[in-house]
Order: sequence, then C-alpha cells, then structure tokens
Amino acid sequence: MKSIAGRLGLVVCLCLMLAQGAAAQETQARWSEADANAWYAHQPWLVGANFLPSTAINELEMWQSDTFDAPTIDRELGWAEGIGMNTMRVFLHNLLWEQDPAGFKKRMDVFLTIAAKHHIRPVFVLFDSCWDPNPKLGPQHPPIPGVHNSGWVQAPGNDILRDPAQYPRLEKYVKGVVGAFANDDRVLAWDVWNEPDNGNDSSYGTKEGHTKEQLVRALLPHVFAWARSEHPRQPLTSGIWQGDWSSLDKMSAMSQVQIEQSDVISFHNYGWPEDFEAHVKLLEQFHRPLLCTEYMARGAGSTFDTVLPIAKAHHVAAINWGLVVGKSQTNLPWDSWQRPYVNIKPTVWFHDVFYADGRPYRQHEADLIRQLTGRP
Repeated sequence: MKSIAGRLGLVVCLCLMLAQGAAAQETQARWSEADANAWYAHQPWLVGANFLPSTAINELEMWQSDTFDAPTIDRELGWAEGIGMNTMRVFLHNLLWEQDPAGFKKRMDVFLTIAAKHHIRPVFVLFDSCWDPNPKLGPQHPPIPGVHNSGWVQAPGNDILRDPAQYPRLEKYVKGVVGAFANDDRVLAWDVWNEPDNGNDSSYGTKEGHTKEQLVRALLPHVFAWARSEHPRQPLTSGIWQGDWSSLDKMSAMSQVQIEQSDVISFHNYGWPEDFEAHVKLLEQFHRPLLCTEYMARGAGSTFDTVLPIAKAHHVAAINWGLVVGKSQTNLPWDSWQRPYVNIKPTVWFHDVFYADGRPYRQHEADLIRQLTGRP
C-alpha cells in the first residue's frame, strides 16, 4: 500500500501535468448567465429519462457493434415520444472510442437519427464514477439475479484513472466525440462526468481506491477544457448530487468545481417532493437553467405524481432514471445489493416507466406525463 505522502505526490504530479497540457490548448470560455438562459429560452420544457435499451446491461453492451440494437432503440424511443418525452440522457464510454472510433461515431449518428425521428434530443454523458470500476470490452456478463444495475461500469476504469500517463487517451476520446457532434443540433447537451465523487460504498466500495475522488477532482476541470476546446454549440454540465447547497462556499470541493465549470446547472435528487423543491430553490441562486438529470425512485418517495408538477412549476428539466425494464434491472431497489430480490419481489418498481412490451408500469403515470408535456 502506498503511503499518504506517495498518494498525495501522485495527485500533485497529475495536477502539474494536466496544467501544462491545458495551457497549451485554446478553449472557449464558460457560457455567461445571459447566454445560458438565452439557450434555455429556446428549449421546450425538457422531460425524459436516462436511456439504456432493455436488451443491454450497460453502456458498453448498448454501443458495441455486435450488440448495438437499433430496432429496440427505435421501438423504445417511440414509447417515450408517445407520452411526450423529448430528451434522453445517454451514457458513452472511453473504451468504445478506443475500440473503434469510426464505428462508434457511426453508431452514435444512427442513434441520433432514430432519436430525431422521435423528436428526442439526448444529453450525452462522457464519464461516470458509478458501479464497477473495472470495465472490459467484449461480451458483458449476464445480469446478477435480483440485483439493481448489476452490470453497469465506470468510465474511465480504475486502471486508467490511476495512471496519468494514460490521460492522453481520455483527451483524445473527449475531443473526438465532442468534436464530431459539436455543431449537431440533434444533441441537446454534454454531461461531462456523472457523480464524480460517488464512492460506491454500498456496491463496489471495497474495490475503490482511497484517492479516487482526489484524482477525479483534479481531472474534471481538464475534461471540461477538452470538451470546450472543440467549441460545442451545446452546453456543458456535470450534476451535483450530495452535500450542502445553501451557498457555493458550503459545497464540497467537487461540487464547487461542477458548479463553476458548468454552463447550465444539473443535479440529482431522489428525495421526497419537499426535498426536491427545497434543493431547486437553493440552486436558483446561480441564475442559470436547471436540469434535474436523475430523479424518480418510487420506494424512496420520489415519484412522477409528486415531483414532476414541481419541476414544471419551476421550469426545471426533469430526466428520470430508467425507461424500459430490462437487463439493467433498475426496477429493483438499491438495497438489492445487500439482499437480492430473487424469491421475494419488491412492493413497487423502483425505477423505469414501461414493461418490455410497451405497457406502462402505471397507466396513471403515463397519462400524467402526457398531460404535463402537452402530448395529445
């Protein structure tokens, strides 16, 4: 085990290396409040879901050539369109770029064509600190029975994150993907890093290194800079999800980076409606568009019935977790990592909107979303 001094030395070296690289690249500035709000004024009220086709267990299986399932994507986005959804949050992965840059861009273009057919503009997520820290290309393992999101993988993986010599690979990925679609009106926004300070304590926490958060915090501003160097017409963001949001000074160091670097403010909230509204009011202090990029966990008190009307009243984009029940098994609760739901099923679905045959889990929810979005 490395000493604390050794770990801190690694972080210092990383910061110096990235600072030298950032100084050499030309980037555009963060959007002003006026520019961010002008962009938002041209958007409809944004409502959607975090999307993974029901036939994929994770983002690798979604996008790899052997398992890219355009017919299922088309069918399921059609169900989303049918209830008035107009955006999807979709995760990418750096290993997909390294495996086949041209093929990956082609499949992204196919996805965007399908999404545009259904009047849906996605938010693409570049990196993610959640779930399995050791992603591998190729065939993915089958779902673990009774366990929520049992196959989701982090990006970048632990091996790359802990080796600064590998960071040019990440830079090529960010610039390559953002650059390819920087002027594509079919893309709504770029979410550069999902929950960067998530330690996965209830799932893979024992496999996470002690310096993960420090490494990600040092890297995150440079990911923003790499993306901005491609001059995207779409806004950049990274969603905060925990801690005290009453003022910037009281936020964690990671949340401060996220707020100060984001063109539009995004956040996650799986709490009761009173908690959701309280957090929205706290974030209104920044005078920028607000996008809730994760919510809706029925068993935790976050439901369409109670939260979606609040989001509409505050003109907050609302993107729930999960669209169609499938291999991700996110209809099961988070605590399934401690007690898998094999013989006993949960009382209610945790996430997700549709059965695999297109029937809504709750017809009332589908009707409510359709009513609030104005879908005929």
